[in-house]
Amino acid sequence: MSVKAVRGAVQVQNSAVSIRDGVLLLMETLAQKNGIRGEDIVSVVFSQTRDLTAANPATALRSAGYGGVPLFCTQEPDYEGSFPGILRVLVTFNTDRAAVDPVYLNGAERLRSDLFRS
Repeated sequence: MSVKAVRGAVQVQNSAVSIRDGVLLLMETLAQKNGIRGEDIVSVVFSQTRDLTAANPATALRSAGYGGVPLFCTQEPDYEGSFPGILRVLVTFNTDRAAVDPVYLNGAERLRSDLFRS
């Protein structure tokens, strides 16, 4: 078994409900696409654009049963031309998979035009 990391992002509104729902959708989709079980997770790092202030993504994930996982949050740098309402995640986990599948949802796909062509 080796350690891999996979990235994802979701666009949300600045409300506690939207942030919580976005975190859960993103993590559920990442887990499903990459065969990640809770006990496989080494750590989770969230970043969010500066306009997302209504809730802490780590708190949302912790309340969904990830209390034993090291969680960390940080604010994205405010670059010119950045999209608002973006919540990003980096999940490090133990796996036998050779490759991982990133997940970008609800408009965050535009962050990675190299992966998602319209």
